[in-house]
Amino acid sequence: MTDPHVAGHEQEVAGRPSTGLLSRINAPVARLGMYLSVTGLLVIVTIVFYQVFGRYVLNSSPTWTENLALVLILYVTLIGAAVGVRDAGHIGMDSLLVMLPDHLREKIEIVIHVLVAVFGIAMAYNGWILGASVGTVKIPNLGLPEVIRYVPLIASGILIVSFSIEHIIALLRGEEVVPSWN
Repeated sequence: MTDPHVAGHEQEVAGRPSTGLLSRINAPVARLGMYLSVTGLLVIVTIVFYQVFGRYVLNSSPTWTENLALVLILYVTLIGAAVGVRDAGHIGMDSLLVMLPDHLREKIEIVIHVLVAVFGIAMAYNGWILGASVGTVKIPNLGLPEVIRYVPLIASGILIVSFSIEHIIALLRGEEVVPSWN
C-alpha cells in the first residue's frame, strides 16, 4: 500500500512533463537518433560476421569491412551518447543530489546541464576543426573522405547542446523532460 504523503511528494518532485517547442522537436530527433544507433549496431554486427565468414570460410577476408565498422562505431556511440544526455541515461551522481534541499538541487542540476552544454560546444567546434584539417584525405579501402569520421562528433555536440538547453528550460519551468523512449 502506498503512503499518500509519499506519493504526493514524488509527483511534486518529478514535475509535469515538458511540452515546450524544444521538447517537441528534441523528442523525435532523439528517438530517430536511437533508432539509427540501433540500426548501425546491427549493421556493424553484420559487417563483422561477413568479415569472419570471409576469412575462415571463403579464405578471402574483405579489406573494407574493418574500416567501415570503425566508422560506424563512431556514429553509433556518439549519437547514442547524445541521446543518453537527453534521456538522462548517462552516469550521474543522483544519490548525492537527492540528499540536497530542492532549491539547491535544482541550481546544481542547472550548473551540470550548462557544463554539459559547454562540453557539447567543445565537441562540435573541435570536430569541425579536425574534420576541416583532413577534408581531402581518403579512408583506405573505402575511398570515402576522412571527414565522415568527424561528422558524428559535430552532430553529437550540437545535439548535446540542444538537449542540455531543453533540460535547463524544463528545470526553470518546473517541468521534467520525458525520455524519448516513453
